[in-house]
Amino acid sequence: MGDYQALEFGKFVDDQGAVHNMVSSSVIAAVPAAKAAAERYGREVRFDFLDDRAVHWMLFQRREDTEKGSVLGCLLALPIFVFGFGAWPFWDLVASQKSQQFQIAFVVVDALIVCGALLGTYLLRRRSLLDQTIRNVRCRARLYRNIAGIARQGGADIPRLYPYYGMYATSRKFFPEAPERPIPEKDQTP
Repeated sequence: MGDYQALEFGKFVDDQGAVHNMVSSSVIAAVPAAKAAAERYGREVRFDFLDDRAVHWMLFQRREDTEKGSVLGCLLALPIFVFGFGAWPFWDLVASQKSQQFQIAFVVVDALIVCGALLGTYLLRRRSLLDQTIRNVRCRARLYRNIAGIARQGGADIPRLYPYYGMYATSRKFFPEAPERPIPEKDQTP
């Protein structure tokens, strides 16, 4: 997606790239428990979960972050899969029939490749893992998902999987001193 200006207000993109309609904040606010949770979480993370414009921007930023990580994850998952899970069939079919020296060399080289790929993945993702602004977006997205769940349980007409994305492992801590990315103004030109 990548272009906030091209995204129609009220629409957002999920992890799989499908476009969905955003649930209006009035739907969430109609459920007292969800409204209270939105206000409480909003104070905790300095965000207005009942402002459709702010939520729309947050969902866009979350998709942008996911998109960056998914390309890298796919590229690095292949060697981890081949050398991690592919090592067992190779061991059964070839290495177990070879000399002990070959077996030891195989295990060492395979372990080095898998560890190297894992370390490479971590180092390439480290910048985004340490970026407090991105971590705040992840934290807010996690809380928004909780708020939508509370509203759904309270009877609001919210789709079961809304907002159609998974959780982040790095979304627990909020950094109040982190800078905010301002919401860009939408072009009103036809």
